[in-house]
Amino acid sequence: MWGTHLQTENDGYLKPLRRVKNMRGDVEAVISAFQRSKPVLVFDSAFREQETDLLFPAVTVKPENMRQLRRDCGGLLFLAIGNEVGDGFGLPWLQDLHSYEPLVQEHPILKYLITNDLQYDSKSAFTLSINHRETFTGITDRDRALTTRRFAQLWVELQTAGADSEACMKALGKEFRTPGHIPVCRESPGGITNRQGHTELAVAVARMAGMPPIVIGAEMLQPCGDAALPVEEAIAYGEKHGIPFASGQDILEAIESGR
Repeated sequence: MWGTHLQTENDGYLKPLRRVKNMRGDVEAVISAFQRSKPVLVFDSAFREQETDLLFPAVTVKPENMRQLRRDCGGLLFLAIGNEVGDGFGLPWLQDLHSYEPLVQEHPILKYLITNDLQYDSKSAFTLSINHRETFTGITDRDRALTTRRFAQLWVELQTAGADSEACMKALGKEFRTPGHIPVCRESPGGITNRQGHTELAVAVARMAGMPPIVIGAEMLQPCGDAALPVEEAIAYGEKHGIPFASGQDILEAIESGR
């Protein structure tokens, strides 16, 4: 559910975002832009991470899109995937993998690094990181675009062919390796109705647009890098560049109303 942690400057929690005039977004414009392979802006919540993501459909992403994410955002570049994609490719949540007892016994450091103190949620969405096998280092705009685009295209191809999970895993391994330079985040079961994180919001936008539930994005930070870009500045960035904006609440309400 929506996070309820509030923050003061000293306690490490998110402080309430001051009310921004005209913060209501345009979900229809967001959907239309995504259907045309254009970027969109999605803000999570004033009571969660207070971050706005710049998002592109993964299936059509180009190097220049990766360049925009890298230059204009400053936060983590991530690939959000639907839970069904995670199931199909057999991708584990890292939090589960790193707490798996036989692995912890073999690598005791994992019990000391356990994730049990997230300030914005109860479970991390991260699964494996990937590189396409035709990349060099994997970090260039071209390499990351290739990894992102082919991952989404491969999923569409496999679903069209009716491939089972074993075939999907083999196909993924044939084209990709881990670790890599594209961190993948897997949607929580139940999607946005269960968890309103960045992963679920990104995937929800793709679904509403009739696109594959695979989205590339990055969090927008202030130029100093010490905090999220204020939402009013993210909205102004969108207005300047013709990029539509919606909040998590806008998206949730649209889904609940049957959009």
